[in-house]
Amino acid sequence: MFADYSMAELGAIFAMQGFAGLILFSVFVLMALGLAIIFGQMGVINMAHGEFMILGAYVTYLVSNLFAEYMPALFSMYFFVAMIFAFIASGLLGLFVEWAMIRHLYKRPLDTLLATWGLSLILQQTYRSVFGAREVGVSIPDWMMGSLPLTDLIEVPINGIFVMVLAVGISLAVYIMMFRSRWGKQVRAINQNRVMAGAVGINTEWTDRLTFGIGCGVAGVAGSAFTMIGSTGPTAGQLYIVDTFLVVVFGGAGSLLGTIASAFSISQAQSIMEFFLSGSMAKVLTLLVVVGILMIRPQGLFSLKLRK
Repeated sequence: MFADYSMAELGAIFAMQGFAGLILFSVFVLMALGLAIIFGQMGVINMAHGEFMILGAYVTYLVSNLFAEYMPALFSMYFFVAMIFAFIASGLLGLFVEWAMIRHLYKRPLDTLLATWGLSLILQQTYRSVFGAREVGVSIPDWMMGSLPLTDLIEVPINGIFVMVLAVGISLAVYIMMFRSRWGKQVRAINQNRVMAGAVGINTEWTDRLTFGIGCGVAGVAGSAFTMIGSTGPTAGQLYIVDTFLVVVFGGAGSLLGTIASAFSISQAQSIMEFFLSGSMAKVLTLLVVVGILMIRPQGLFSLKLRK
């Protein structure tokens, strides 16, 4: 298989494959961060997580069209504005969903699973009615197009580098919110002892609502980033939900470090195996390995206490 390649060409191939794994790692991190907040800190199984992501993607699509039609001179900067609106739109929808539905289902995880699955179907049909059944795509700014040559044989796509930088930025933002902010302290206090947290004056209901809203908002930003590497459709969120839960559960519910470590290990394993096998077979083998590890260590790579 490798006899036809020189050592330099083999090195370039493996380097490109490794970079593809890093892009996949960034995608997994973006997908999983919002769910790590909702599922890890609240214990809510949000099957509509993918639809909150797709809402962010559709918001990005609308913002790109508005800039293209009314502010073409600023089109190269539209994506940064779109990320803000995607966070706001998905976050506000998350706040409403928590108030209208989720707050009645705490301590009933199977009910939250069924309720959010029904919500995902409703959102899919809403997207289909508003935007149509066909997939839509955004026009990538000129500065994101093309590749960056590292050597004579190795080139990396600029939009892939942007997704990686975005994943690092959002991970740092989530870390600061969870471990360096007043809200993060309240979330962790409620996670450890809800009754005691309420007794010392923490508004647990509002903290729950804000936590769910922020998790959904982060999912919206992830959806905004996905428009850079793929098209958007009403059911596109279902393509990501399994991988998202896999990353969060394998890393350990509630652990930010575990989520990142899980995303890295799964993405690199899948990317390396894709070089030797088909994409579907690589995904199946990765899933089997992860399931096997979870059977031995069901709490995941890094375990934290879930909310009681």
